Formats: sequence, structure tokens, C-alpha cells
Amino acid sequence: MMRRARHRESSESIFEVFSDMALLMLAAFVFMFALVLIYSQGMSSGNSKETLAQVEKLKQDLAAANARNAQLQDELNQVAGNDVQQQIQRVLKSAGLGSGKGKRDFDLFISGLKKLPGRDLHMVVDATGSMHGVTAFLIPVLRVIALRSGKRISAVSWFADRRIGTFHGTTGEMFDQLLQNAPFVGSDETIGYTFEMLRQQQQPGAYMLIGDEPPTDKVHYQSIPAPVFTLPLAINDSDTEVAFQNIAKFTGGKMLKLRLH
Repeated sequence: MMRRARHRESSESIFEVFSDMALLMLAAFVFMFALVLIYSQGMSSGNSKETLAQVEKLKQDLAAANARNAQLQDELNQVAGNDVQQQIQRVLKSAGLGSGKGKRDFDLFISGLKKLPGRDLHMVVDATGSMHGVTAFLIPVLRVIALRSGKRISAVSWFADRRIGTFHGTTGEMFDQLLQNAPFVGSDETIGYTFEMLRQQQQPGAYMLIGDEPPTDKVHYQSIPAPVFTLPLAINDSDTEVAFQNIAKFTGGKMLKLRLH
């Protein structure tokens, strides 16, 4: 009951702040409209002194509204931030990254991403049959990685059996397209071929490779145009871990082992 009460109080606080911000935005619009109207009418009638006084008063009211709006935005960030941090911790815990070695590995992984000069992150996802049903559980982790690293997900690509597809748009749109349009069938993890094809697209600051099997073809590390940060999903599969570790190592990225449960 206490948890529900806290959640209700948090939701009500967010609602109240949003309501106040909406009213202030409306007020700011009215002030701006009045400024234009008064100025134009005053200049045409020749009452410049009276007009300037009215304009100055409206400017002061508008400045006060903007200041209050900025204060409300800070309050909203604080209220919403508590919920966001709790959600992030739940996601990391579900992937075995919430404490101990998993947390240390995650922090190192994020630190490596932050050090890269580019801001764009291109996600490359294994869409063979063995990944069927896994990606939906993985998406919250990918969102947290992007959020914590400060990187923008610029594209999401899937690969399977020498086929690839690339999606653009908002983060939500790209993940929706991945879930709806990637095949999640087949058995050949053609990672080498995939990166050869991705070279023809715009180069991101980094790639993020997600999969549960080693490549079935040869990966030419030196031809990959950006560091690859890898997320192997296989449990106790040394071949996959070694392959993903090498891809990360020889392209300047890092590997992070996930334990989704």
C-alpha cells in the first residue's frame, strides 16, 4: 500500500507540474501575441510612449512566466528522474548488471562508449531463428545503454543468412520495425558479410553488435569503419564469447556479457 501511495503521489506531482507548465506556455503565447498587437496598434496610432510602457510591462510578465517555466521544468526532471532511475535499475538487474562484477563490467562498457568522439550508435542485431523471442526482452537494455552513454541510436540493422535490413526514425520506431519486420529465421550468422554491406552506409561513431552465435563467415576487422561494442547473449558458449571479444578488441570496442532472465 505504501508503494502504491508513493507511486500515486509521484504521478500526481508530475500531472500537477505538467498542468502548470501548460498554463504558463499558454500565458507566454498570450503575452507574445499581445506584444505584437499592442506594438503594431500603438505605432500606427502615434501613441508611442504609452505603447512602449505597455510593451515593457508585457516583457516583464513574459520574463517572469519564462523563469517560472524553467523552474517547473527542473521540478519535473526531479520528479520524473526518480521513476526513471528505478526503471533503469530494474532493467540492469534483469540482465545481471545491477551489482557486483556485472555492474563493474557495465560501467566499463559505458565508459568506453562515452570516450568515443562520435555521438551516433548503429545497432546491429542477429535476426536468425535462435534469436526469436529474445530481442523484445533485450530492447529495454539497449535503451538504457543509449541513455547512460549519451549516444543517439541513428540506425538499427538486422542480419541473417547474407541478408540485412536497416531502419531509421525515432528510437521507438526503429525498435518497432525490428520486432515487426526482421525475419528471426535462418541459421547463418553472416556477421562478416553484414559489416561489408554496412560500410556502404553512413559511418556512425560506433556499432553495437548483439547476437547469440559466433559468425559463420570471415570477419575482416580492419575493414569495419568504426569500433564495435559487442553484446553476446550465449550462456557458457566460449566460441561466441571469443568471437565477440575479438570483434570488439580488433575494432577498438568493448564486450559486455548479458544474462537475461
